[in-house]
Amino acid sequence: MKIGETTCRGIMNRSGIEGVDYAINPYIGCGHGCVYCYARFMTRWYHQGERWGSFVDVKKNASECLRREAPKKKVGTVLFSSVTDPYQPAERKFKVTRSLLEILRDYRFPVQILTKSSLVKRDLDVISEIEEAEVGLTITSWSDDVRRVFEPGASPTQDRIEALRLFSDAGIPTYAFLGPLLPYVSEEDIGSLVDRLADTVGRVIVDRLNIKAGNWRDIQTVLEDNYPELLDRFREASREESPYYDGLRGKMRLMLAKREIPSDIIF
Repeated sequence: MKIGETTCRGIMNRSGIEGVDYAINPYIGCGHGCVYCYARFMTRWYHQGERWGSFVDVKKNASECLRREAPKKKVGTVLFSSVTDPYQPAERKFKVTRSLLEILRDYRFPVQILTKSSLVKRDLDVISEIEEAEVGLTITSWSDDVRRVFEPGASPTQDRIEALRLFSDAGIPTYAFLGPLLPYVSEEDIGSLVDRLADTVGRVIVDRLNIKAGNWRDIQTVLEDNYPELLDRFREASREESPYYDGLRGKMRLMLAKREIPSDIIF
């Protein structure tokens, strides 16, 4: 992993994501190395020709930018993050996300966090002081074997669930983002995962795998190395018009309704 430093002219950007006003990305790149990540499109402008997941740039003046921007912005919901993970391994050392949360707390901005890392637990103290905060953990599969293959740098599945439990017990709203659900791979023991979430999170968002930004090459390599028997079926299921995902949508809807978990299936 190559870690560098960069500066930014601004850190709080308008977001087109529903329910979110601003997005903050404390880093360029991500150390989680998820093979399906669509954010690899960032290499059009940064680290051209380098493998996505092999570099991270720390926005060293991010806090300075936010202190300048926050007083001038209309208060609205801020998402951490849209094209990086705010709690990737570099955050343990550089604490950029933590410093930004402290500023948003002082200016009373609502915050929504989405991460694949249990490191978010470190900042329970700051997050609990934000008047409106919600913490989400992305979970692709109940199986940690799947996690190791597709999300090699992210926290183990069980650690993410424990993080959700910690925030829920502290009275902070939580959600699980089940996505992308990988054809056939994520289905294994999906019922066990939903059972664990039933009394742990306030809501669940479910999404499918989308083939875009050149992510199929890495996905195919991982399938060839680990699930060669699934390659053809996985490819077919990943098409835009997908009977597989039509069926999975119905299955997830019934499963979540049975456990009375508020949910939003977005595919």
